Amino acid sequence: MRKTIKKIILIILLSIIYSYTLTIEAIPTSITIFEGEKLKIPTIAGININNQENQQIITASTKEGESTLRKVGVTKLKVNLLNNIPIKNVNVDVLPRTKVIPIGSLAGVKLYTSGVLVVGMSEIKGEDEKDYKPYENTGIKEGDTIIEINNTNIATTEELITEVNKSEGKDIRIKYIHEQESLECSIKPVKTGKREYKLGLWVRDSAAGVGTVTFYSQENNSFAALGHGIQDIDTDQLINISSGEFVTTKILGINKGSKGNPGRIQGTLEGQQNIGTITQNTKFGIYGKVDNISSINIDKTKELEVATRDEIKTGKAQILTTLENGKTENYEIEIEKIYKDNNYDNKSMKIKVTDKNLLEKTGGIIQGMSGSPIIQNNKFIGAVTHVLVNEPEQGYAIFGDIMLKQLYKN
Repeated sequence: MRKTIKKIILIILLSIIYSYTLTIEAIPTSITIFEGEKLKIPTIAGININNQENQQIITASTKEGESTLRKVGVTKLKVNLLNNIPIKNVNVDVLPRTKVIPIGSLAGVKLYTSGVLVVGMSEIKGEDEKDYKPYENTGIKEGDTIIEINNTNIATTEELITEVNKSEGKDIRIKYIHEQESLECSIKPVKTGKREYKLGLWVRDSAAGVGTVTFYSQENNSFAALGHGIQDIDTDQLINISSGEFVTTKILGINKGSKGNPGRIQGTLEGQQNIGTITQNTKFGIYGKVDNISSINIDKTKELEVATRDEIKTGKAQILTTLENGKTENYEIEIEKIYKDNNYDNKSMKIKVTDKNLLEKTGGIIQGMSGSPIIQNNKFIGAVTHVLVNEPEQGYAIFGDIMLKQLYKN
């Protein structure tokens, strides 16, 4: 009986320790919020968040672990256990409430990778008519990025081909990135023809597409677009870029969406004007600097404040989007659900297109509309990001504050 009681007590103690460990690990060391925005930090009994004056600002009894910091700038907070035992520090960067200009114009995206992206592997036939897999047992996988061959930087597919052919079949040393870790391996190219050697790897060094410019920030001459990152079509991974271009695009046509078949805007990037330079490709959108402000339709009198999440309500809102060349229009949507605590992906709100004109033209949300800004109560609240394939009139949107915070990281 005593052994059973001891086991129960031990299990309870371990469960408590585990709960505290998970809670402590869930508290980030760096947080960015806007002036007036509620600071939300997970906590349980015995774990308190104190300011620099050692005053408790968040405890387990604070509603949802919320507090509002009003001082713009970096505030250092202390996480304490039982008031006296320091656990970790949290730096909170409070940004001033700011305004942006919602855009809604369609634009073309050109991305150039850091190194060359491995998008596939295939068996190759050597000059001797035998089949080879030179990449086997090297550790290289689809989605990895090759950045060096024999200490020579590789930026393009052509550079990789040149270096491989220079090997004349001798082992080469490859440096590559796998899941953000830099690794090296040795690989022996196979001769497939006169002065031609291959690794059996399919690679890519660029990507292109169309999307919507979400907003322009006059404060730092920057733009945000898409609301989601650009992933490689073969690997489904976010493309790690070295540089990129944002250009105007000419709409060629619209494929209307239907249940199970998402539509898309067809556009061309050929012969178009430069808009700016892309510096970030993130899961929350693409960001960069505007070089040619006249290339997109910017009305500086239409600056809007970025809404905090508490200001966003379910109900009617509008999106700005472009379906005809040079013509950006407002369309009615309904915000059905709001996921206020979501900081981890770009599905912050569930939305539904209710505008009859938009439904007639597109069938709902279609590819190319990602990034279309959403306005509610004369404030910028977010951008369209996804369509529900089986319900094309419905989809998801990202909070505007997430996009703006990402821009500040630029």
